Amino acid sequence: MTPAARTSRSGGARGSAATGSGTVDWRDAAPAPVVLVVGLEDYISARAMDTIRAKARATSPDLEVMRLDAGGYSGGELLMAASPSLFGENKLIEVHGLESMSEDFLRDALAYTASPERDVVLVLRHSGGARGKKLLDAVRASGAPVIDCQPLKRDADKAAFVAAEFRGSGRRIERDAVDALVAAVGSSLAELAAACAQLRLDASSTVDAATVEKYYGGRVEATAFKVADAALGGQKAKALSAFRHALETGVDPVPMVAAIASKLRTLAKVAGARGSAQSIARDLGMQPWLVEQAQRDIRGWTAQSLAKAIRAVAEADAEVKGLSRDPAYAVERALGIVSSAARAR
Repeated sequence: MTPAARTSRSGGARGSAATGSGTVDWRDAAPAPVVLVVGLEDYISARAMDTIRAKARATSPDLEVMRLDAGGYSGGELLMAASPSLFGENKLIEVHGLESMSEDFLRDALAYTASPERDVVLVLRHSGGARGKKLLDAVRASGAPVIDCQPLKRDADKAAFVAAEFRGSGRRIERDAVDALVAAVGSSLAELAAACAQLRLDASSTVDAATVEKYYGGRVEATAFKVADAALGGQKAKALSAFRHALETGVDPVPMVAAIASKLRTLAKVAGARGSAQSIARDLGMQPWLVEQAQRDIRGWTAQSLAKAIRAVAEADAEVKGLSRDPAYAVERALGIVSSAARAR
């Protein structure tokens, strides 16, 4: 039985993982006669395509893998690639660059996806944009699996990603360690995944915040959140010391201000919310543990002290981005105001 046929017959089992009609989570990617991988996040799309390739090879060791470029495509290439092999091997055809597809590819792909070969797995990669909408709509309407690869922008989504990377690996990671890891390497999903893999490999037991600090404490993002935590904790001397050390090691003031602003925004959101941590987390799109942490941090803050801190950070943000000749002084002044506001709460 071919990989595509196996997938067709097991579609019911996969259906429980779908998030919508034809939409499949990237971790559940599997061979099918046609698979659409769409979205801007290249790391997730690469992981999905690697998974499809590995599963196809597992069921067909003699699998023939072919790659086509939709942008430089010439008429007939897809049909030729999908034609039966002389030796009867199953085929996996990966087509990249659908966002810049040629008219020839659009025509051939519409014809092929309407009646795909059962011994062929066709994976279509589209990075986003309006080009090829007719093909994407046709593939979605056919019921073919669609893997949505959108960037993970919210910390809550990145935290969920980290938790999923550890799930089933035999290694546990504590909640504050997840937060620390996202703060340290969360700007790049590929780096975040690599960090998870490294910790799973090296850690001998549960991964805690101290372990993350040992491996990634020197990262710019981690340093920025150390400064922010000290300032919001009313520890002016500690915040200034950490900031000055960061400057000496070449850290730009901009991420420092961004980290403080991020923390204050979280406090402001949670301060105005009512209900359990779970219900607030649902409404705000945050992890429940992050809401619980913010609820602890917000105790004692008044609307006035929070507003004072937010104004100071907003001014510092403008200054470090060009309005001040001395960005470092602007950050130090903001740290002093935030720390004083925290102590006065």
